[in-house]
Amino acid sequence: MTPYTIPKVIAEIGCNHKGDMDIAKELILLAKECKVDYAKFQKRNPKELLTAEQYDAPHGVPYNAYGTSYGAHREFLEFDIDQHRELKSYAESIGIGYATSVWDMTSAAEIASLQPDFIKIPSACNNHTEMLAYLRDSYKGQIHISLGMTIREEEAAILDLFEGYEDRLVMYSCTSGYPVPFDNVCLLEIKRIIEMYGDRIGAVGFSGHHLGIAIDIAAYTLGAQWIERHFTKDRTWKGTDHAASLEAAGLSKLVRDLKATHAALTYKSEDILDIEKEQREKLKYRIQN
Repeated sequence: MTPYTIPKVIAEIGCNHKGDMDIAKELILLAKECKVDYAKFQKRNPKELLTAEQYDAPHGVPYNAYGTSYGAHREFLEFDIDQHRELKSYAESIGIGYATSVWDMTSAAEIASLQPDFIKIPSACNNHTEMLAYLRDSYKGQIHISLGMTIREEEAAILDLFEGYEDRLVMYSCTSGYPVPFDNVCLLEIKRIIEMYGDRIGAVGFSGHHLGIAIDIAAYTLGAQWIERHFTKDRTWKGTDHAASLEAAGLSKLVRDLKATHAALTYKSEDILDIEKEQREKLKYRIQN
């Protein structure tokens, strides 16, 4: 029997739906067809999350903007709580899990009211202790937290906050870049998290923003039980995350390869396996007496 658990795969749709419910549902269906476990979105309240200066500033990459200011861009891409409820219902109706990342208190309370299996905290907000404490106390599901752009003191603060709630906490190795070159993926962070916090958390995940799918297999073999990848229908679409996302063909291959890796990560059950016996009889060198 393999000592590894079957990996859970998350298709991070995020805002790759371009603010269109029909596209969002199509991406959920595509994720289901790719045989992933969860389709995940993001929820923000831009006027709560951003300062007035940030809200009114132009988008840093005008080509990717969906509004005349960064705030208007973020508002355009937001679904309200009723739309998220509809997306959750649709996902569950076709047999795939629904989840969402939350960026502020209002969004956390709204998504918690839907009671998804887990809520994700992005790297940008993992030091929002008020929001983390609220979810710890007012929401019963798992809380998944990415550790991109995070110092060790901030990691320690997260662990202290979840003392006594360890089984609900999943921490993700992550590098916050879009896309991330291979030499910045830093896969051995997975080992560090396990070694430092393994007895204080429920599981370890890997949130990848790199290109291709080879790295995710290595992440799984290093101990990541959750694999999250950004997902889109078309990597050339307008928007920030599409270039660092997988399309359906790539995501399907990733799920296939993770399942194959899980099946392969075993010890031999006996010295000579059944598949080897005929070969041993034909090929094994015979010591001459």
